Amino acid sequence: MTQYGYTLLGLTAVVAMLVAVLTFAVLKFVAGAREARRHLQGGGVDTTLLSVALQDAMTRLQAQERAMNARAVASEQLSGQIVQRITAGLLVADGTGRVEILNPAGRHLLDVASDPVGADYRDLLEAAPPLRDAVTECLRTGRPIVRRSLEIRGSGRSSHFGVTVSPLGGGVVGPDGRGAICLFSDLTNVFELEEQLRLKDTLARLGELTAGIAHEFRNGLATIHGYSRLMAPEALPAQYQPYVEGIRQETEALGRVVTNFLNFARPETVSLARVALGPLARRAEDDLRVELPVGTTIETVGEFGEIEGDEVLLRQLFGNLVRNAVEACETAGIQPAIAIEGHIDRMRGICRVSVADNGPGIPESDRARVFQPFFTTRSRGTGLGLAIVQKIVVTHNGRVVVGRSSAGGASIDLTFPLNQPRARP
Repeated sequence: MTQYGYTLLGLTAVVAMLVAVLTFAVLKFVAGAREARRHLQGGGVDTTLLSVALQDAMTRLQAQERAMNARAVASEQLSGQIVQRITAGLLVADGTGRVEILNPAGRHLLDVASDPVGADYRDLLEAAPPLRDAVTECLRTGRPIVRRSLEIRGSGRSSHFGVTVSPLGGGVVGPDGRGAICLFSDLTNVFELEEQLRLKDTLARLGELTAGIAHEFRNGLATIHGYSRLMAPEALPAQYQPYVEGIRQETEALGRVVTNFLNFARPETVSLARVALGPLARRAEDDLRVELPVGTTIETVGEFGEIEGDEVLLRQLFGNLVRNAVEACETAGIQPAIAIEGHIDRMRGICRVSVADNGPGIPESDRARVFQPFFTTRSRGTGLGLAIVQKIVVTHNGRVVVGRSSAGGASIDLTFPLNQPRARP
């Protein structure tokens, strides 16, 4: 693909050179013919036949010149159309670093508003250091970089680019005739799909591995709890009576933890149907009204759309997210203000939902761990709330990440594939 791009960029220059040579030849031939005709006429020789032949030759040459010019224009237009309409980003820089071309797809991928021709590519790619370094490496070494995967960290999310950079020579660009052509495309969706498949496999293996162990723990706890119930505290010395009650409370608490973990590890039975996310998001407040502290506000805004999902699991999803946000605010002594916002991206066929709060937020160092089972920063937390959220999202072929809300708290950002209308037979 890179060689093809090089050929397209060089085609205009080659055709222009051919046109110039042909034009020079035609002009020289015409001048010579006119000079010969003047000499012949001055000598009194009948030049009618020669004039006709010369005129015919000139006509043919002029027709060839027009055809060559038309082909050059068509070739230039074709090259321009390809550069403008190709879905991959295309960046061409000369040996000094001057940007010669950045096509519309490239401007979109790099979030560049205006045409940067004439700018320095190092300034243009300041927000994408891996891509900048790849172009620099190619210009410095003169060696191509083929199908390299680069992670571009932006504001709020990371993107994965597939990049190929090839050197340009032959006087095509720049004052020294050298440069580089860089083709790049966004592979973020591919990487996210691979991550989703790995996560599904991990969750399945985790469930198989731990379900049996958890059952054994629960059976043992049930036995201990049962024996503690058979003990009459009043029949024991006073100093031992609190211990019996402590055994009962701890075994009950551990039993709840084991039950929650079994629910997490057990494969979900999913009943798929068309589900409108908006009503489910708005229903979360009603479902948790008894649990919510006085003064808690929950605002639901935006457009949510429909997905293929399990309504029961999705209600549990929103309930866990709102409950987790409220508990985080309460722990910090803040009156909870929760915002649930939906946004539809029809170009990508996805629905984004964020559940944000005004609490203390989640530190950057903890964001990669919050979905791990039993990880919690709260003394009374089970560490399964967000793990269950992730499992439900993955079950629906979605994605969940942790960010920061505009109020300074945490923002749990969900992405679901939209329900696509079925084609009529």
